[in-house]
Amino acid sequence: MSFSQGISGLNVAAANLDVIGNNIANSNTVGYKSAAATFQDIYAGSRIGLGASVSGVVQNFTQGVTQTSSRPLDVAILNGDGFYRLQSPSGEIMYSRNGQFTRDKDGYIVNGQGLRLTGYGVTAAGGLSGGTPTALQIQTASMNPNATTGVEAEFNLDSRQSVPTKTPFDATDSGTFNYSNSVGPVYDSLGNPHELTVYFVKTGPNAWSAYGQADGADLNGGAALAGITFDTNGNMTAPAGGSFNIAGLNFANGSAAMNMTVDLSGTTQFGNANGMTKLKQDGYTAGTLTSYSINPDGTITGKFSNEQTKLMGQVVLSSFANPNGLEPKGGNAWGETLASGPAITSTPGEGTKQGSLEAGAVEASNVDLTSELVNLIVAQRSYQANAQTVKTQDQVVQTLINIR
Repeated sequence: MSFSQGISGLNVAAANLDVIGNNIANSNTVGYKSAAATFQDIYAGSRIGLGASVSGVVQNFTQGVTQTSSRPLDVAILNGDGFYRLQSPSGEIMYSRNGQFTRDKDGYIVNGQGLRLTGYGVTAAGGLSGGTPTALQIQTASMNPNATTGVEAEFNLDSRQSVPTKTPFDATDSGTFNYSNSVGPVYDSLGNPHELTVYFVKTGPNAWSAYGQADGADLNGGAALAGITFDTNGNMTAPAGGSFNIAGLNFANGSAAMNMTVDLSGTTQFGNANGMTKLKQDGYTAGTLTSYSINPDGTITGKFSNEQTKLMGQVVLSSFANPNGLEPKGGNAWGETLASGPAITSTPGEGTKQGSLEAGAVEASNVDLTSELVNLIVAQRSYQANAQTVKTQDQVVQTLINIR
């Protein structure tokens, strides 16, 4: 007589209950992947089996439900089988689907266990570094000011206007010009704003002159900055290239002399009221970091108090030929093994194997509680049935012992 079948059945039923219990315990764990125990029969030179054993525990890596979050560094992987690539302080690489991240005291993006999210950093020129992913760090240094070097402005000058009868041009006398508008502020090398105003004076049919002032002071000694001409269809034909230069503009405040190009491309002369249709300039004052966000392609964008944005890095994702070959490390992390195959690492994006990212969201556990509770009942019945076989074997043995 043998108790091995019943005992092995109790062991595998207990293991199954452990796996189901672990799934239920992690039903609210962000990024958790449910598991299922698999079993195999045991034979040893006999047609009568010796019971069962656990052949393995298989995880279900299907995507969990995406839940919204109000935290900017919470991020979910959408429509892909990628994992976040994480680095421990000792340099060990691990992988996770849990996108709950924070920023530590040194600016590194870390998960709850202190593992650092990796990706591509930013070069001194402002581009992505590429190469081997490294720990991502959000720099909190202020953004330096940038002096204005170019202004793009687009106007319509009213073709119905007459040539002013009063000359010469005088910014304080509206009778000497037809139209004026601010194209500032523009910024010097110290980040100080200055008001730049352009005045237009009609000089003849399809012909105008542009004058300017900076902070109320005449530019170019009060002379015209450029002549502007139009064809009979109202399209601008001069100045060449549609732009003119303002050179050596000095505000005597310790900043460097400013040299800028004013581009009037697209300016027209139609029979409509004078007006501005476009304005853009490339200067800005100094700014401090106010917020940051992760985009679907993994790029991290910082927003500054000067209304500028700056690229701060890019998250990478890794996928595997056999995710079930990954080694569970705890803390919602896995490690690469020979069975999983090497990590295939690339930047996220819609349509990629790794998937895209959604900030302000997390991926919930993919545990189906209803199914797990049903599995729990089935596992309990299996445990009870195997216990009954042990009890029956015990009764048979007892009967043999009692034979006289």
